[in-house]
Amino acid sequence: MSVVSLDSKSFGPALARPGILLIHWGARWCAPSRTFGPGFERVARRHLDVTFAKVEVDAQPELVEVLGVQALPAFMVFRDGFLLLNHVGALLEPMLEDIIRQARALDMDDVRRRVAEYRSSEVRVRVGPHAG
Repeated sequence: MSVVSLDSKSFGPALARPGILLIHWGARWCAPSRTFGPGFERVARRHLDVTFAKVEVDAQPELVEVLGVQALPAFMVFRDGFLLLNHVGALLEPMLEDIIRQARALDMDDVRRRVAEYRSSEVRVRVGPHAG
């Protein structure tokens, strides 16, 4: 699969799709972004079941603000809509391969269970007997 470009309209649908989504946040003027890009594209060709995307930060300031991107290149990994990794700096291909391996191995049923437990405990804390 080739690397797709994301914008404010396509970001939500891409995030909503089940599976792994890797996003490279970069800019044409950023030398490390330009260096990272070719390796990102090579890894994308080896993992057809993973969505690889790029956001050109100068063209998408609203996404940059909402996602809190402050330095380039930035790299995010989502699985089933959950943010797994938010990294600043270029990554080597073996590192990307390892990140994909770890994202695939993650037990998403366990993640959803833990998030639900956390959210239910958060509600109890807010409305518990000692709530102010």
